[in-house]
Amino acid sequence: MSNLDFDLFVIGAGSGGVRAARMASSFGARVAIAEDRYMGGTCVNVGCVPKKLYVYAAEYGKGFTDAREFGWNTTVNGFDWATLRDNKKTEIARLNAIYRKMLNGAGATVFEGRASIVDGNTVAVGKKHYRCGKILIATGGWPSVPDFPGSEHALTSNEIFDLDSFPKRIAIVGGGYIAVEFAGIFNGLGAKVTQLYRGPLFLRGFDPDIRAHAAQEIRKTGVDLRFEVNVESIEATSKSYRLKLTDGSTLEADAVLYATGRTPHLDGLGLENVDVRLTARGSIEVDEYYCTSEPSVYAVGDVIGGMELTPVALAEGMAFARREFGDREAQVDYEFIPTAVFSQPNIGTVGFTEEEASAEFGDITMYKATFRPMKHTISGRDEKTFMKLIVEDKTDRVVGVHMMGPDAGEIMQGIAVAMKAGATKADFDNTIGIHPTAAEEFVTMREPWAPSVTTSVTDG
Repeated sequence: MSNLDFDLFVIGAGSGGVRAARMASSFGARVAIAEDRYMGGTCVNVGCVPKKLYVYAAEYGKGFTDAREFGWNTTVNGFDWATLRDNKKTEIARLNAIYRKMLNGAGATVFEGRASIVDGNTVAVGKKHYRCGKILIATGGWPSVPDFPGSEHALTSNEIFDLDSFPKRIAIVGGGYIAVEFAGIFNGLGAKVTQLYRGPLFLRGFDPDIRAHAAQEIRKTGVDLRFEVNVESIEATSKSYRLKLTDGSTLEADAVLYATGRTPHLDGLGLENVDVRLTARGSIEVDEYYCTSEPSVYAVGDVIGGMELTPVALAEGMAFARREFGDREAQVDYEFIPTAVFSQPNIGTVGFTEEEASAEFGDITMYKATFRPMKHTISGRDEKTFMKLIVEDKTDRVVGVHMMGPDAGEIMQGIAVAMKAGATKADFDNTIGIHPTAAEEFVTMREPWAPSVTTSVTDG
């Protein structure tokens, strides 16, 4: 196509968009990228990065207490929210600048403003129109709050990091990983936390033993977990908020965080001007090459409704650029993608859950272990680590690994490499462990789990 301003126009400078822009540019394409909010997208600004920094902050409180039994005479004079919040802002600003520098260094043209699609080969930023060969949508997701009386008082993960003052009492509504993580953060920082979830048990989609163990351990930390209850209304009082709950009770809180899901961020994108079909859940429908029903328009990341993980968006952006501009056949392998929940303690998981493995493979064998981390034999903290291996009987291949305990995310990354390589239970058994570590338990579990022999984690 002649008279093009750009070969590729990327809308959204989050993880997937930036990776696609940089890769396409490295292959010689003329690339533009537009962002109307913040460089780096959700992960850098209001997701993974600030969340992990706040998790570190929250863990110090317990660490100071643990240290006393190791001989440290610790005195804590309190927690200063403003220090954490403002230091976080400084770090995010540094990362924003790095993203701009990376894009400029790659030769991409950066527009700071909301871009919208005019037609299959035209993008508008402000009043200017740009002709492009291909358009990539990478605008990510956006927090969703249901409509109910007083819902305007609810905060989302977009605002929670930057509150003017620290809430001494906070209600967190939701049962996914975001809700669970923020419950741990604010509990660790000293707030009185109540987490409400409408279902019988949170973390839907995770392995059932992990879900049960998480409820048990998180309750021990002091979070008030309430299942099978929802919010009917929120009323603002002179100093706080009053929540009316579906079980007839009320709850007073200084802040209310809703973490009840995210939806694709498609508002004002101009999709009505092109033939881009959406799924029943409101995400963009794409084929295996991330192409929409409009041949020149593509999409990657959270907007396509897959696994909402930063590394997945990065992989999709890279695969798109390699195929479309690098003449390389590239597809993302979605099997055995590891993930972590930065709850306290952490959750790490890769592969099939117990129900999924049973449905997929038929006969499976499970191995489980529950123990107190070595550190807490002296600290005295009442915390238990849980580990689970799921093995397909026919091939002896390990098809699911789940853990809740210190450093679960770090441990699971290495486990994922082994599983991608097709490791069997025999391979795990033949691997010598690193002693003394929690991770060595994964290569020393010898006895298959059976309800009549070993107490299930859900029983105690």
